[in-house]
Amino acid sequence: MDVRRAWGMVVLWVLALLFALNTGREWAYNLLYFITAVLVITLWWAWANLQGLTLRRGSRIQRSQVGKYFEESLELANRSSWPKLWVEVDDYSDLPGHQVSRVVSALAGRATSRWQVRTLCQQRGRYTMGPIRLTSGDPLGLFHFTRPMAETISLVVAPATVPLPGFTPPTGYLPGGEAMHRRTPYITASVSGVRDYAPGDSFNRIHWPSTARTGRLISKEFELDPEADLWIFLDMEASVHVAAPWTPKAPEPLSWATRRAEMRLELPPSTIEYGVTIAASLVEHFLRMDREVGFLSYPKHREFIQPDRGERQLNRLLEVLAVIQAEGRVPLAQMLASDGAHLSRHTTLIVITPSTDTKWVTALRGLQARGVKGIGVFIAASTFGPSPDYAGTIADLQASGLTAYLVKRGDDLQAALSHSVSGVGRRGA
Repeated sequence: MDVRRAWGMVVLWVLALLFALNTGREWAYNLLYFITAVLVITLWWAWANLQGLTLRRGSRIQRSQVGKYFEESLELANRSSWPKLWVEVDDYSDLPGHQVSRVVSALAGRATSRWQVRTLCQQRGRYTMGPIRLTSGDPLGLFHFTRPMAETISLVVAPATVPLPGFTPPTGYLPGGEAMHRRTPYITASVSGVRDYAPGDSFNRIHWPSTARTGRLISKEFELDPEADLWIFLDMEASVHVAAPWTPKAPEPLSWATRRAEMRLELPPSTIEYGVTIAASLVEHFLRMDREVGFLSYPKHREFIQPDRGERQLNRLLEVLAVIQAEGRVPLAQMLASDGAHLSRHTTLIVITPSTDTKWVTALRGLQARGVKGIGVFIAASTFGPSPDYAGTIADLQASGLTAYLVKRGDDLQAALSHSVSGVGRRGA
């Protein structure tokens, strides 16, 4: 509501009332009646402009990814016969750059206004689309009314992923012979045979064709997976991460090229974002290879996901990586010492960290001595901002015989993770 204009009309009405009462003239009363009619009509008009309106918002999916466009369609419908002179749609979504707000003018009775919004996702996270507030008023601008639309939609923006065809860690195969045919109580991809149902067997162990043929419940027997688990440890200790100031770029005009390639990936200059993107890319890479992938990190609270394979595991891990932040206090060396002790032989462990503390290298070397195949993906924090030199850490990794990859600010991740470092520790930063 325009407060000045509305108060001006109220003052004018009071003056007209006093003038009519004091003079008793007919034209003074006519003026009072006219001002009263204008106030009543405009007040009713402003109120009626928000009646019968419905707004629907929707999207095909509630998930997106950094570097891709999120599409949302909105529909403002006028269910009444009374036309709406103008309706302002104010959106309170927290997705950066999401421009839904607009003014819909001259919305006829029983008419619908539709529009679509495409927003380039440049920051991972969990966002809320909405709520929306509708505002309208009278033609003279004396009164404004608002109506909240509380409906919201949740959107998860997963971190970007890059293809890693050149990343070839140790295969992690379990030893052959009898070990390959050892029975396991867990469900794996390797089915060895069937047996009678035993109390406690889950329904997904039941072999339904045999059950139908025999007339009694038959369960499947599983063998150990011929490929060992692959674990990703992501270092989220707050003190080791570095970030430089960054402002998202304005998206380029939508064209056929951007529809095909979306946008060239440009990560924020932050070791956190590089680490999360590397972890997401490795998760996608190995799950597409039908490997079992597990994940462990210590942000504010422990994030632990058991090894599994398939699309459901990919979605679960990407959702965790979408919101994870470097708020942890557990050093990587401590994480390797406590949680790494539970890893079995022939497991492949990939550690992603910017930490220059060589204690974690010593811990990883100890795990390798126990039969865990250790790989270090080291993010050079000194290329992002003030941080200790990383040459000694790389040299220690090489001296320990551990496979190591080095990632610097601005590197093409696909190229950086295609070749392990060689002699970098002697060259320095």
